[in-house]
Amino acid sequence: MTSIGLGMPAVPSGRAARPRPAGETGLLDTFGRRARDLRVSLTDRCNLRCSYCMPPEGLPWLPGADLLSAEETLRLVRLAVRDLGIDEVRFTGGEPLLRKDLPDLVAGTSALLTPDGRRVRTALTTNGVGLDRRAPALAAAGLDRVTISLDSLRQDRYLAITHRDRLRDVLAGIDAALAHGLGPVKVNSLVVRGVNEDEVVDLVRWACTTGVELRIIEHMPLDAQGAWDRDAMVTADEVLAQLTAAFVLEPAEDRGSAPAERWHVVEDGTRIGSVGVIASVTRPFCGGCDRMRLTADGQVRSCLFSAGGTDLRGLLRSGADDAVVADAWRANAWAKKAGHGSDDDTFVRPDRPMSAIGG
Repeated sequence: MTSIGLGMPAVPSGRAARPRPAGETGLLDTFGRRARDLRVSLTDRCNLRCSYCMPPEGLPWLPGADLLSAEETLRLVRLAVRDLGIDEVRFTGGEPLLRKDLPDLVAGTSALLTPDGRRVRTALTTNGVGLDRRAPALAAAGLDRVTISLDSLRQDRYLAITHRDRLRDVLAGIDAALAHGLGPVKVNSLVVRGVNEDEVVDLVRWACTTGVELRIIEHMPLDAQGAWDRDAMVTADEVLAQLTAAFVLEPAEDRGSAPAERWHVVEDGTRIGSVGVIASVTRPFCGGCDRMRLTADGQVRSCLFSAGGTDLRGLLRSGADDAVVADAWRANAWAKKAGHGSDDDTFVRPDRPMSAIGG
C-alpha cells in the first residue's frame, strides 16, 4: 500500500514581548492563535485504573472543598462564552460521569448563546462506564456528542489495562450513545507497545462496522507514575504502517484545529468508515491549537502540558467580579508558548498527571 504521512500545522511567528492589542477581548496568544474550545474537568477521580495513567491503587484525590461547585463551574463557562469567545465546551475528568450533577451542567451550558446568537456546542469525554444508564438524561439536557475511551476489544486485555472488568459496560455505553444521537461518536484508543499494538487493525475494522470513528493516540508523558518511555512509545508512523498494510487510506478534509489527522478507510474499493491518528508527541499540532483547559479545582491552563495554571477559583472565592476573572484568563492565554515540546529530548513533564488536568 502507499505510504501515508501526517501533516503538522506550523506555528506562526510571534513576538512574546508585545502587549495584547487594545480592545482585544478574546483568548488570543502572541502567535495569533485564538482559543474557542474549552475543556472543563469536573473531577480528578476515576473508576478505572488504566496502567498508562495511574497506579492500581489510585491517587490521592482532591478534597471536595477544593473542587469547583456546579455554580462556580457554570459561572466560568458563562463568562468564557459571553466575554472570551468560547463556543464549544467539552466536559472531561478524571471521569465526568462520576458527577451526579452532570446533566445540570450540560443543560446550563447547552442553553448558552454566543454573542452572535449561536448555540454553544457541548461534548463529553468519558471512559463509558455507566453511560448506558445516563445517556438518555444527557441527551435530554442538550449534550451534542461523546468521545469514549476503549483500548482493547478483548475482555482479558481490557481487564489487564484498566484493572476493572468493565468492557461489556463500555460497549453498552457506546451503543447507548449511538441510540440517543450523541454523535458523531468517537472512540479513543491509546496504543502501548507490548500491550495492544496488535489490535490496531481490528479496532479500526470494528469501529467502521459499529458506526463510530476511531482515533488512535500516541502515549503521552502524562502518567502519574512517571513511567512513560519515549523509546517504548508506539509512534503514529508505526500505526499508519499497520493501517496501510490492511486498508487503502484516503485523506479526509483538512484537520483545521482538530487534534486528529483523518483518513477515509477503503476496503475492496469501498469506503467503510474513517480513522484519525493523534500524534501528540511525534507530530505536535500546536500550530492549530484552539483549546483552553479548566481543571476541576479551577486552574486554567493554556496547554495540556503547561507547567502551571492561573487560579480562577481563588479569584471567584475572594469576591472578584467577572471583569477581573476575565482579565486573568486573557493573560494566561496571551502567555501560551509556541508548542508543548514533548517531541524534544529536553521536554519537562507537567506538574500534574492527565487525570488531574482533564483531557
